[in-house]
Amino acid sequence: MRTVLITTIAASVLSIFAGCESISSANKKLLSVDFQKGQTLRYKFTSARDIDIDWGEPSKNFPNADKKQKTDSVKETSEIVMAYSPVDIDPYGLTTIKATCESVMAERRSFTGRQDDRRDALESLLGKSYTFKIGPDGKIRDYSELDKMAKQMGQNAFRPNSNIKEADMIDDFITAQWFLWDSIASIPNAAEGVAAGQTWKSKLLVPTPMLLRKARAVTYKLDKIRQDENGTVAVIKSSYVLSETTPTGWHLPYSGSFRMSGVFGFLINYKALDLEGEGEEIFNIDAGRTEQYSQKYQMHLEASLILPIGSTPKLTIKQELTAKLVE
Repeated sequence: MRTVLITTIAASVLSIFAGCESISSANKKLLSVDFQKGQTLRYKFTSARDIDIDWGEPSKNFPNADKKQKTDSVKETSEIVMAYSPVDIDPYGLTTIKATCESVMAERRSFTGRQDDRRDALESLLGKSYTFKIGPDGKIRDYSELDKMAKQMGQNAFRPNSNIKEADMIDDFITAQWFLWDSIASIPNAAEGVAAGQTWKSKLLVPTPMLLRKARAVTYKLDKIRQDENGTVAVIKSSYVLSETTPTGWHLPYSGSFRMSGVFGFLINYKALDLEGEGEEIFNIDAGRTEQYSQKYQMHLEASLILPIGSTPKLTIKQELTAKLVE
């Protein structure tokens, strides 16, 4: 791992980065992603999502509407272990990595506590591999095989010979893979290094089981640099709010027209109202790799019912995403 200490800057000089707060510091560190020949890195990714649905009051025009159950809740969890093996290393250019799913589990429970026994399309990932190219700046340059794999999983989300799609956790996989090195890849003027206290901006996907494509506007902050048993590490804090736009280049694993099954099949016209959360990442500067991260946020939405019974359902999504390097 290449660690760079930028030459001393006069204390009176302010380092100003676009969209970031002004700071002054004599020390900057280069944060870059590195892979070693013959070394496979394994990460365990987890996702835990609680979705509460308040169906609201039905219209007086529909007196026979079900009044017994005004709220529903769904809990989704997944765990994936991915192995990243370098195929061709170029420390100054693009390195080719083979990513393989070594284990995967997805589970869904309804408000009654009953487990959904239907196999989540995410579990078709087991044993599958894809390759990608990444630079020391953490930017992935080739998403083609990841896109292909996501589309294959997307096909498994549909009932046989039907346009009915089951809820799935494919977006959780895409979020973990597409944005694994986002905190490094989004640093502006990365070759100049980063100082403690510096902030920068990015966007992250919001994974959901329904048909919704939203982004989190992210503010990263290099909180501090410290020494631990694994070497010099950067502690990167992050905060999230709802983004007004979603990049068009992000992958969607489905195409065409289809209907959702289950509780989400009754809802349309989702509108995200707000989102708020924060996270922390530990990045090993000496080794050039993320050691772990945790991201938590809460999002509120409203939707419409397919049947016009006059109510406006409200949804609350509580989400936690984690990644941890597995020895």
